[in-house]
Amino acid sequence: MTSTAAPRATGSAAWADALLLSFAQAGYSLAQPAILQPAEPFLDLSGEDIRKSLYLTTDPGGEELCLRPDLTIPVARDYLASARAGQPAGFSYLGPVFRHRTGRPSEFLQAGIESFGRQDRAAADAEMLALALEAAAVFGVNDLEIRTGDVALFIALIDALNLYPVWRRRLIKDFNRKISLAQDLERLTLATAPSSNEYEGVLAALAGSDRKAALALVTDLMSIAGTTNVGGRSVAEIADRFLEQSTLKSGALPRDALTLIKRFLAIAGDPDEAIARLRGLADDAKLDISAAIDQFESRIGFMAARGIDTAATRFSTSFGRGLDYYTGFEFELHATNGGPEPLVAGGRYDGLMSQLGAQSPIPAVGFSVWVEALTKADGISRSGASNRSAP
Repeated sequence: MTSTAAPRATGSAAWADALLLSFAQAGYSLAQPAILQPAEPFLDLSGEDIRKSLYLTTDPGGEELCLRPDLTIPVARDYLASARAGQPAGFSYLGPVFRHRTGRPSEFLQAGIESFGRQDRAAADAEMLALALEAAAVFGVNDLEIRTGDVALFIALIDALNLYPVWRRRLIKDFNRKISLAQDLERLTLATAPSSNEYEGVLAALAGSDRKAALALVTDLMSIAGTTNVGGRSVAEIADRFLEQSTLKSGALPRDALTLIKRFLAIAGDPDEAIARLRGLADDAKLDISAAIDQFESRIGFMAARGIDTAATRFSTSFGRGLDYYTGFEFELHATNGGPEPLVAGGRYDGLMSQLGAQSPIPAVGFSVWVEALTKADGISRSGASNRSAP
């Protein structure tokens, strides 16, 4: 799984050698997972944008495969299949990934780091951000905007509100997928009017069911239909959707919960100020979210210890990266006054390893370097410097 040789796709580019050297010096072994991957993990666990962009095929045995759209899941799968599974281990990567992108090449390079098994989560989070900044510097890009968030805070809030499980899943998915959470919150507070539905029988059968029962029913129905997914949606997603519709028919999201969620999502700015506002919200509403806030505060301390100017970072409780498997710290590095796309991005995904088959939970955190975007940002930076120095 590991090697000291750079992927052939990088050629002799100086940045590639420098980037891989910086990763190696930080203690991360080079991983080179297979380009062709089982499609199921990406269909089940990735965000909507990635699912829609997959290049899919089927082998002679009927297994659905895809060209890897990113490298986090492939590196994680190789780690779990190795003798080091469950032990602390760090891997770097640099190679091609494949996604349908209108007007842009579908094959492009991605680099990054994945760290597995470390129990010192706050310190590992801070290390990822520090290494991400170093990776951008390899390309000569130092003028950066650091955007951060923490989905664990949102999950802690939702858990403390004791909402129906279906609402919990719905709101967390909304948050992770970067859709209009505020709009959906308003809709969920309105009582659902009776209406006809072609799946009325399925909804009635699911009334009062838990997720396990819903998944079993939908699995049976899909098996009868002879399919495992519909429109790129997995059996689990379809079961969740049916269960959600069934539950929503029985009531609405309480207004007091909506008020607290909106107040939470309005917290943004300096991390230290955000911590104070979060503790104030928890005290006012008598919510037990102190563990998540403590972890956030500890991370800020480790970031400062690594020389990161935490006051210059932008924190927002509503910040999400659009991937379903994130469970904690999330961040993006953007060129100052640049476009909407991040140059480097990553975060914590502690639940992914269990979803990929780990017998016990394994902490995980990492980031991806968008080589194409950084190369472009470096060119813009050099052009700007040249123009400023011209007489």
